[in-house]
Parts: sequence; structure tokens; C-alpha cells
Amino acid sequence: MGRNPHYDRDGLLDTARALAVDGGPAAVTMAAVARRSGAPSGSVYHRFPDRPALLAALWLRSVTRFQSGFVTVIESEPGRDGLVAAARHVVSWCRANPPDATVLLWGAESFGREDWAAADREALESANARTFAAVHEAARQMGATDDEEVEFAELAVVGVPYAIVRRRLRNDAGLPERAEEMAAEAARALLDRLSP
Repeated sequence: MGRNPHYDRDGLLDTARALAVDGGPAAVTMAAVARRSGAPSGSVYHRFPDRPALLAALWLRSVTRFQSGFVTVIESEPGRDGLVAAARHVVSWCRANPPDATVLLWGAESFGREDWAAADREALESANARTFAAVHEAARQMGATDDEEVEFAELAVVGVPYAIVRRRLRNDAGLPERAEEMAAEAARALLDRLSP
């Protein structure tokens, strides 16, 4: 007889994510995951040695899911087109993955990043560096020549879409059908500054 899938790593992380969606990061404790999943506490501790490891695993799984698609989109088209597609992707991914989006909206600090193991902090830094390198490369393809211009590209594809998503998801308002196009239009307007 196979193991109960709710007690495997992903199943336990799904439970932790549900707790975070319902009550924020503070609700994600080892005991709460065991209780809600029905897993023996030993099963939880077997996969995650402590709460910081659990919180890091949850955050890293969510951010990796988001960033892999984001980087693929931005690298699929050169320059401006990739950046606009990435802005749209932020919103469409959040619409398709609201529980993971909710985790990300809290921020890594809310999930105790300072208490994570060094390897987990390094994994996050590496993933973020790859993501922002893709944004910076696309900005350079558009003609960005200094930090301020690169920052406008970051604002176009990260800051503005994040603002659209955060305000609506935090208020349980849902994302309007036109939200992706709102993000794309805002990105185009900001990116006009980089156009030669």
C-alpha cells in the first residue's frame, strides 16, 4: 500500500499554503500543518526539521513556480515585447494560481526569511538574481543605458503588475477580466521612456 499523498512533501506544503491563505504566515506552524493534514507530527518533522524550514520550503515553492514562467515569457521575445508579456504574465499567473499568489503577496520577510537556513536564503537570492537578470537584459535590448532606465523596466514588469494584483487580492475583490491588459498598457507607457 502506497503512502498517503497528503503526507508527502507537496501535500504538506499544500496544507501549509492553505493555512497561510486562511490566516497569514503566522498560522503556518508545525502543529497546525499536522492537525489540518491529519499527518502524524513526526511526518511533518521528517520532511521539515523546524518551522523556518517549512516556511522557506513553502515560499520557495511558490516563488519558483511564479519565476519559472515569468523568465520563460520574458526570454521568449526580445526587448519591449518580452517585457510587456512579462507584465501581463504577472497578472495572468496570479489569476490562475491564487493560493500561491497569496503566499507571495505576504513577502519572504513575513515567512521568516531571516531565520531560514543559509542554503534556503541562497536559493532565493539565486532565483531572484536570475529573474532580475532577465528583466535587465530585456531592458538593455531596448536601449537602457543606466540604472534609472533599468529601474523603469523593473517598475513596468514587476512594480505595476504587483500593485494591480496586491490591491485586488488583498481585498478579496478578484482580478477583473481586463487586469492583464491594464498591466500591459501600464508597462508600455513606462517602457516608452526606454524607446530609442
